[in-house]
Amino acid sequence: MEAPGSPLSGIKVSSETGLLKRLLIHSPDKGLGKVVPSKAQDWLFEDIVHLDTMRRDEYDYYVKILLYFLDPEKVAGKIKQIDSDASRSFYIPGHKNYFDSDRVIDIQNLLGQILTEEQVRIKLTAAICGIERCSYQIQQELETYEAHELAKIFISGSCPDKRMLFAPLPNLIFMRDIGIVINDHILLNKPAKSARTRESILAQFVFFYHPLFAGMKEKVIEIPDNERHFLLPDEEKANDHNRCTLEGGDVMMVAPSHLLIGCSERTSVYAAQQVMNILFEKNVVDKITLIKIPKKRDYMHIDTIFTQVRKNTWVLLASLARTGDNAKLKDALHYFAAKEANQEFRILKFTKGREQQPTEIENLEDLLADISKNDLGCEEAVQFIYSGNNEFPYGEREQWTDSCNLLAIKDGVVIGYDRNDKTLEAFKSHGYAVISAKELIAKFECGELSPVNISDTFITLPSAELSRARGGSHCMSMPLLRV
Repeated sequence: MEAPGSPLSGIKVSSETGLLKRLLIHSPDKGLGKVVPSKAQDWLFEDIVHLDTMRRDEYDYYVKILLYFLDPEKVAGKIKQIDSDASRSFYIPGHKNYFDSDRVIDIQNLLGQILTEEQVRIKLTAAICGIERCSYQIQQELETYEAHELAKIFISGSCPDKRMLFAPLPNLIFMRDIGIVINDHILLNKPAKSARTRESILAQFVFFYHPLFAGMKEKVIEIPDNERHFLLPDEEKANDHNRCTLEGGDVMMVAPSHLLIGCSERTSVYAAQQVMNILFEKNVVDKITLIKIPKKRDYMHIDTIFTQVRKNTWVLLASLARTGDNAKLKDALHYFAAKEANQEFRILKFTKGREQQPTEIENLEDLLADISKNDLGCEEAVQFIYSGNNEFPYGEREQWTDSCNLLAIKDGVVIGYDRNDKTLEAFKSHGYAVISAKELIAKFECGELSPVNISDTFITLPSAELSRARGGSHCMSMPLLRV
């Protein structure tokens, strides 16, 4: 890691499209290969994926693209050598051939590093065994494993001899959900489902004990529990006023002074209110906009509905873009269908010092245009690129496979899936180049293109298996530093 005071020291994210310098990821681990149909729903995983294809043919391209932009010395001129290794040792934390970047960072590697400290190891093992109800014998067995092997077990749930000690964490590839950097603070999640509790504990230990986050303990924000929740009848606990749950896919740092929080099936209004109170009290941001979306599996988080491409450009689902604008409604059928579909959609903007007088914003496009113009100072016209090119039925079809869930590496350069053809057509019509990760890497290798000079580009990832997991490149990242 860089020394304090170096250009890459510190943790700070103040936008969605600033130049990405450091992020957390997690490569698909063997736990994904242990998901069975009877438990998929309990483990919050959408489908049964082919792990080897997901790794070799899809996610590995994601890692190489990120390294080429953020830490090119790790991959430049080495792609053939990396690809020829059947063992994939380049991608395995703890292996001597691991890429071990301090800019593209796998949380499993950080976990392995902190587990070399005896006191951390004892505390974390006890915590995991407690929530997983492990026997004393299992706890004793875990003490015998080397640190990086133990990190693998904590994540995958499986021992080297293939025994499953506890459930896998297939959702850990979606690193966005464990937390989010808000300026120079880190907000930890509070998962809605018990299947993700172990993820939260692992993240908590990494953020509090790893040297990368040294000196940040006072800037790590944990949402307090709702004490009333424990006293309520079971049927009332699911109410948004009583639940206290939040996931990072519902939080977007869109400008230095402005944070968006989605209220969804995974993030409650109560938790959003608690976060708002804390951030205003700590003077972390001046404005927080709550976006209440329908609690439908189609959406889950706000980053499945929209993400930012450039300061003046957003990709979004058209059916939720202008829910209150009757001028957009073409006929009676459209009118009633839209009203029924969007009855839970609402946007409220809160300003520090005037929390009791929020401003209601009727349409998502109006909110996003205001962010581009007034928060980010864009003088160019604000552009909207629609999922499926706003053609029926492709808008909803492609949103389901994460057409709106894009990670900006820098302003105007994004990573997304290759399968959303109509959305890619829309990007091309707005002047964006569309290039596959494989082709781009080849052009980088021969010097035809450079990560430094590339602009207005959509980089496509192979996605036959990744898209079955119901999360895109935005979900698969937790930016730690943007400049």
